[in-house]
Amino acid sequence: MATKLNSPLKRELAIDGEPYMLTITPAGLKLTAKGRRKGHELAWRDLVSGEAALAVALNASLAQSVMPKGDSPESGRTRKARAVKS
Repeated sequence: MATKLNSPLKRELAIDGEPYMLTITPAGLKLTAKGRRKGHELAWRDLVSGEAALAVALNASLAQSVMPKGDSPESGRTRKARAVKS
């Protein structure tokens, strides 16, 4: 039998070497850069609805937020571009 989620559950994880906090609550989940308050939130209802537009918007917003400081889409130099050059 699974344990019910009654209170927030926080876990730290690393994405491309950067620390993030994942908070799972009965309402949904939130991913923030460690030491920050603002992040990306996703309600469980939105996740199970299966709307393709939501998934596309989420992937686009996450791709922008995980980009390291100094890299920008306008510069044309991304993490992948540097990896290929090396």
